[in-house]
This record gives sequence, structure tokens and C-alpha cells, in this order.
Amino acid sequence: MIVVMSKDSTPEQLAVVESRIENRPGLSPQVFQGIERVVVGVLGSIPPDLGDEMALLPGVMEVVRISKPYKMASREFHPDNSIVMIGDVAVGGPDPVVMAGPCSVEDEEQMVSTAQAVKASGAKVLRGGAFKPRTSPYSFRGMGLDGLKLLNLAKQETGLPIITEVMTPGDVDTVARYSDVLQVGARNMQNYNLLDAVGETRMPVMVKRGLAASYEEWLLAAEYVMAGGNTNVILCERGIRSFESFTRFTMDVAAIPVIKRLSHLPIVGDPSHSTGHWYLVTPVALSAIAAGAHGLLIEVHPNPDLAKCDGPQSLTFENFDLLMNQVRAVNSSLSSVPVAAS
Repeated sequence: MIVVMSKDSTPEQLAVVESRIENRPGLSPQVFQGIERVVVGVLGSIPPDLGDEMALLPGVMEVVRISKPYKMASREFHPDNSIVMIGDVAVGGPDPVVMAGPCSVEDEEQMVSTAQAVKASGAKVLRGGAFKPRTSPYSFRGMGLDGLKLLNLAKQETGLPIITEVMTPGDVDTVARYSDVLQVGARNMQNYNLLDAVGETRMPVMVKRGLAASYEEWLLAAEYVMAGGNTNVILCERGIRSFESFTRFTMDVAAIPVIKRLSHLPIVGDPSHSTGHWYLVTPVALSAIAAGAHGLLIEVHPNPDLAKCDGPQSLTFENFDLLMNQVRAVNSSLSSVPVAAS
């Protein structure tokens, strides 16, 4: 349920609405100060008489029941697009934000050289895995804390903020000390204890879509983070499992405009994990930008043939630079074209 305040409502009237909600057991208010209106979201199990009570309060324009099971993530609750700040980098605005780097941290030279290269080409955020969930227990699973320290070193060298994956609730505090964005991977999208834990941090959190997750399940995962008090959520479409085996996964490009219609949260595309082949990364990345993605997550390695993880889908420095030029060209062409009314 959302309570929409009148344009001429006063702070005192808003305070009364919040107080009435808080006085109901199990309910809590969430205030959204929009451009044209103030909305109060009611979180919890809504009693049947609450809507009538709220509608009678001074300053209330209307009471609307949200039909979606995800409340805070829905566009009904938050009609304006959300911007998530990663330091001074805005994700969700008109310019796509590219996050780039190796799948996994391997050594100092690899991280620093990659950070310098992707920054020179226009990337705004450095990615790299210190903790890696792998299908096989015998695959390289990351350097752990040492990897986080190398990411921090690369940040000091270049000034790029860091996005890296966190896998367990017990690792959240440690990963948060060394990173700027906490990534919840596809395999952990429904790890609800982890979602609760990152929801307590107030840090930007990227929630990747699960291998077989519906849009609703994906948005409900984001809702877990937001229900914990952290509204700084970015969604990432990284491909879903289908019958096709040539590509690693199937990139659901339609997810980008669908999510933008259902939710106010920023959404980025991951063409590296979805395709599994470096030569498919650029065309799929461009299709994501054309579909309206707010950014991209790209794997880049100085020598993909020697990478310990996901070399076949990693771009070289040169190919990443070519990709960035094309991303800018596509985004520039889109900005000059009128957008269809919703």
C-alpha cells in the first residue's frame, strides 16, 4: 500500500501519517520524496481497515494498494528512476556506466595494468573477483582477502571504485571494507541470509539475476535488500539457462525494458557471462545499451589465454577500447532519437 500526499500537504500532516502506520503492529512507513509528490509506502502485512483510515487523514490525496509482491522495488511505489551513486559515479542516469576488469584477481601486475587500461578507455568502475563461486570445486576459487587487498591497491593507483562479489553473510563486513559495491552473484540471488546482510550495509549492492529466475523472483531478491533499509540496489541481467548450448547462457535483452517498466531500479547488462565467447561480448553489449541498459559489466584481462578464470569470454585491452568507442556511439545516437511514451 502507498499513501500519496497532496501537493500542499504539510510536514506535520506527513508526520501524522507516519505515526499512524508505526502504531500498527508489524507495519513501518517508508517515505519517498518524489519530484511531484510525496509517497509513503506501508511495509508489512496490511490490515483491511488501514486504507480507509489513511484516506481520512488531513493531507492525504489517495491510498493505492500495490498489486506487486515486491513493494519498494516497484515503480508504483517509486515512479521516478532511481540513481545509485558509487562514489561520484551515477548509475541510472543518461550515460551508461561501464564496470570492467578480470573475472578473478590473480596478481598485482594483472590488476593494476587492467585497472589502468580500462580507466583509459572510459570505464568508471573496476570489477574483479576475490571470492569466486565455481561449478567445479577443483577450479580456481579466488585469492580471498589477498585478492581484496590487490583490488584496493588498484583503486589507489587509478581512483576507480571497486565492485566485487560477496558469497556469505560472514564475509560481508570484510568485503565491504575493501569495495564500493557488493555484488550478489547469480547463484546467490536467493540466498536470503546474504540478501539480509547486504541490506544492513547501506552500500550499493548489485543483484544479478539467477540462472532460472523470473522477473518477479529477481525483483523480490532486490526487495529483500531494500526491506533491510538499503535502497542502493542495481540489477544485473547476466543471461538465463535455456536449451541452447553454444552460448554459455541466453542473454535476455528484453529483461532490460521490462524491468525498467516494472521497477525504478537501475539495470545493467553482463554480456561476458551470458555469451561465454569474447567475440560475442561486443554485439550483445551494444544490444543491451540499445535496449536501455544503464551500464555494462565487462570482463577484461591482459592475456585472456592465460586467465585462471573465464579467459574465453574476456576482452583484451585493445578489444575493450574498441567496445567503449562503439558504446559511446550507440548511446549518442539514442540520445538524439525521441523516446516512445509509456
